[in-house]
Amino acid sequence: MAIGQRLRALRKNAGLTVIELARQCGWHHAKTSRIENAHTSPTPRDIRSWCTACGADDQIEDLIEASHNAETMYTEWRRKMRTGLRQLQVSYGQLFHNTALFRVYSSRIVPGMLQTEGYAAALLRGIAAFHGIPDDADDAAVARVNRSRIIHEPGRRFVLLVEEAALHYRVGTADDMAAQLGGLLTAGALPAVSLGVIPANLPDRGIRPLEAFHVYDDTLVAVELLTARVTVTQPSEVAQYLKAFEWLREQAVYGVDARTLIVKAIEALR
Repeated sequence: MAIGQRLRALRKNAGLTVIELARQCGWHHAKTSRIENAHTSPTPRDIRSWCTACGADDQIEDLIEASHNAETMYTEWRRKMRTGLRQLQVSYGQLFHNTALFRVYSSRIVPGMLQTEGYAAALLRGIAAFHGIPDDADDAAVARVNRSRIIHEPGRRFVLLVEEAALHYRVGTADDMAAQLGGLLTAGALPAVSLGVIPANLPDRGIRPLEAFHVYDDTLVAVELLTARVTVTQPSEVAQYLKAFEWLREQAVYGVDARTLIVKAIEALR
């Protein structure tokens, strides 16, 4: 539907009727209507012809990429989790292996690749209960921690941002939280890791807290929603997430200041 709306806007901006565009593209006008109303998915050749007819060749590659991913970008968690949470963790292994630069923003929980086993198990157990799927949270937590060991491999960089509020949301027991926050202190000292904490008391932040998202290199963004994981590869949208990440990064504190906020959260557990 989004692709159809964009193509319709191009046609109207070019001052073409449905029949005129169809004539220039060499197909029946009914096909134009089917594409615009999301009854037919356009092929790359269709998109090239459409953009050329509208004088919008500069949008060809962006629209082709968007169309290519339209069918697969929205993945329902329930369908992915049908075989268990452990398998879901394992399924991201190849993506992690192929990525050199990880950018992660998390507003409500500690980023997955920094989670300790106890914290992850408590979090995943709640997810399993909410979605009504088999509870393999303990095995899934082990798989998540094993997958995250990539953070110690050479040749990769990790830029991780977390809202201060996420340090105070209780996940699991007080001991689970204390171990998790202590793990953040350790991870923040790793040479390949840049860990930033966005203070909760910023007087005038330039961008509000957002949904959690992960940027893999500069080509793919995974956005985590309640019911789905949305994968974004369209260059213009990836660029928007990169811009948002930079704005958020500028609001974070690092080093001693970040450690102070983490220690403050540990002390609040007592």
